[in-house]
Amino acid sequence: MSDTADVIVIGAGVQGSSLAFHLARKGASVILLERTTIAAGASGRSSGLVRVYYDLLAEARLGWAAQAWFREWGERVGGECGFTKTGFLWIESADHRERVEANVASHRAMGVDSQVIGPDEMRRLYPALAVGDEVAAWEPESGYADPSMTTASLVAAAKRHGARFTSGAEVTAIRTAGGRVTGVQTTKGDFDAPVIVNAAGGWAKRVGELAGVDLPITVWRHDTGYLGIPTEVPRPIPVVIDVANAQYSRPEGGDMILVGLEDDNQMGGSADRDTADAAPTFRDRAAERIVTRFPGLIDGTFRSSHSGQDGLTPDQRALLGPVGAAGPDGLYLDCGHSGTGFKTAPIIGLAMAELILDGAATSVDIGPFAFDRYRDGRLLRGEHGEEVTWR
Repeated sequence: MSDTADVIVIGAGVQGSSLAFHLARKGASVILLERTTIAAGASGRSSGLVRVYYDLLAEARLGWAAQAWFREWGERVGGECGFTKTGFLWIESADHRERVEANVASHRAMGVDSQVIGPDEMRRLYPALAVGDEVAAWEPESGYADPSMTTASLVAAAKRHGARFTSGAEVTAIRTAGGRVTGVQTTKGDFDAPVIVNAAGGWAKRVGELAGVDLPITVWRHDTGYLGIPTEVPRPIPVVIDVANAQYSRPEGGDMILVGLEDDNQMGGSADRDTADAAPTFRDRAAERIVTRFPGLIDGTFRSSHSGQDGLTPDQRALLGPVGAAGPDGLYLDCGHSGTGFKTAPIIGLAMAELILDGAATSVDIGPFAFDRYRDGRLLRGEHGEEVTWR
């Protein structure tokens, strides 16, 4: 005997959990299926940055709309997301000042508190930084949140609104009839629904294949680590995306810093690989890199490191909306977030729920992220000459 709902969401990462919450809040019956446990994939390994700065304006709009949810999490969702306001810096070489200024101008036009600042101001705000002839976009209201806490609270909120959550339910088949989806088979039985959403992160390509849909998604693997911050290093520590040094960092509590590298990421392979350990060379590379921006960390020590995996698309942007002519009716995508989906999850879940239940997303425009952009050769690129993030 199968269980029935209006919508089945595959994947209880932050995106799938947000969608389940918004669908249930709007009155739909929802089944959220997870092959292992909540936030077991990319979400649980996310660095949790909450910021707006993007070269693609459509993506910046998502970040800006989502930030209000993180700030008002208790009232809007319930529970805790762990949002911590630290300020955010996007640092580039002075040669790219024009690009940074253009992006900040477009963000300010949306209402974002964002400024272009130079080396002296960066050092005044954050004395621990080593800054050369560089320029930064500064967002004083941005910061980071706790990805596992965020995802767990979304699942709890979805359940309060009537959603049903089943863990340990790996989807083994997507059933169709008459050109549309009818349900799924899982390791915990059958579930029926006229709408199925693929929010399976690093496993999204595999799930797509179950419905005969070839998604342009590669498994992308990256490493992050935590270093202890010596007491003599000046505080505060901001969230930093350091384009010049191909790295990013953020504080973790008061005595650690998280660091990730944007180059030499592994592309391809199985999403089933273990992520408990980082690559053997990661710690030395990360330590050498982070002290170029925070010299006081030369006396810090590595506490831990690990890997994470997500689905990467050719333009490193999400796939959102129906599969259209590429597959059966009723099959939707909320995947391919390419390592940047945490910060946008609250608003993408709302927009996807509007699209599925009302026929159009009205809270924010997700049209640019439609699957058919690949069929039509419309890969997304930033308006002001961005560089590819993961390389």
